[in-house]
Amino acid sequence: MSSSLVTVAYIGATILFILSLGGLSNQTTALRGNLYGMVGMTLAVLATVFGPQVTGAGLPWIVGAMVIGGGIGLYAARTVQMTQMPELVALMHSMVGLAAMLVGFATFVDPTASAGFEGAAKSIHELEIYIGIFIGAVTFAGSVIAFGKLSGRISGNPVLLPGRHWLNLAGLLVVIYFGGAFMQAHDVQSGMLPVIVMTIVALLFGVHMVMAIGGADMPVVVSMLNSYSGWAAAATGFMLSNDLLIVVGALVGSSGAILSYIMCNAMNRSFISVIAGGFGTTSTPKAAAGGAAQPAGEVTPVTALETAELLRDAKSVIIVPGYGMAVAQAQHTVFEITKLLRSKGVNVRFGIHPVAGRMPGHMNVLLAEAKVPYDIVFEMDELNDDFPATDVTMIIGANDIVNPSAQDDPTSPIAGMPVLEVWKAKTSIVMKRSMASGYAGVDNPLFYKENNRMLFGDAKKMLDEVLTALRA
Repeated sequence: MSSSLVTVAYIGATILFILSLGGLSNQTTALRGNLYGMVGMTLAVLATVFGPQVTGAGLPWIVGAMVIGGGIGLYAARTVQMTQMPELVALMHSMVGLAAMLVGFATFVDPTASAGFEGAAKSIHELEIYIGIFIGAVTFAGSVIAFGKLSGRISGNPVLLPGRHWLNLAGLLVVIYFGGAFMQAHDVQSGMLPVIVMTIVALLFGVHMVMAIGGADMPVVVSMLNSYSGWAAAATGFMLSNDLLIVVGALVGSSGAILSYIMCNAMNRSFISVIAGGFGTTSTPKAAAGGAAQPAGEVTPVTALETAELLRDAKSVIIVPGYGMAVAQAQHTVFEITKLLRSKGVNVRFGIHPVAGRMPGHMNVLLAEAKVPYDIVFEMDELNDDFPATDVTMIIGANDIVNPSAQDDPTSPIAGMPVLEVWKAKTSIVMKRSMASGYAGVDNPLFYKENNRMLFGDAKKMLDEVLTALRA
């Protein structure tokens, strides 16, 4: 394949990737967006493999690597549970960071990679290598820690070291200092020490950065790491002089950054405050940790049969799914209840908070998997004004996103965070296994309100009982 044909293929792949991002912005076009991305990636890979830069001797190695990697990806896609999607995404981000690191080191030690660069061009090429390895190392280490937190292998509590901001600043100064030494190196031997020191510091920085972020901010972290992986891919493109990698990396990096900004707004937090860490689960008493008063009162438990009666008598129902629904794998039962209620003329809708779950769009993915119609799934801002006219709201495994303390208690750690105002409905039903606080470690006064009912137990089991009662 000639260079001009490769360029045309790259342009076509770029257009398909842009169309893919556009499609993924809406539930009704998400499938088409995925198809655009798959076709674009196939086109890009084929153009690269059969392009002039790949020789016959290297082709078997590339094909072998693609078969192994594709097999692993296919196995993961077929076996991963929906509740494991957030940690799988974090793991994929770590692979992008690791690839950027390895490409950076390979480009640095390969004498042919820098052939033809002189003067300013040579300095720019070396700077690309240095920055590419740095971004890759931060992305790799941070994503591995995010994977550990999301999968429960690492505690979701923020680890706040004394003087952590000064530690980060010191690490940055070390990276800059050794960057200068790397740029002044005359050969691989003299430049290897600075790049190794920088890599170690970058890995430690990635670990420290994500360890300091609390569990409640993990959806933002996943989005942030998505952005980092994009910039890592762009850096790899600069190192390899591959225009497609540069463009695609910039698309992913910028879209991830925009999504992180949107999610921070949804939590009424700045991006800097998320990176600084400190907001998340804690082992200390909640009132002492957040400065807020403990909610007072008694909860009113309800049975599955009573819940079915409330739903049967309702004319308007809003369902708010949370991570508990994902853990219980209850989305299919929720859909069956929804179909049954709608067949009886009940107006059923779903309210989704931007940070519900453990990654951006987590609840939307679960509902789409269960075939819930797109036109009854609404964002928080679209439904909040409708709660006063709603007969029943069902909160399935959600906590922090329906916490009235965000509006009523200025001393609460989540004060000012936009939430779904479910307590304004005539009756709210919260489905939980226990009275434990949510991922943010903040108690919820909703449980004690007079119009609230608590349906305790596994969400799947309880919803099955509700469905049985409704059918009866």
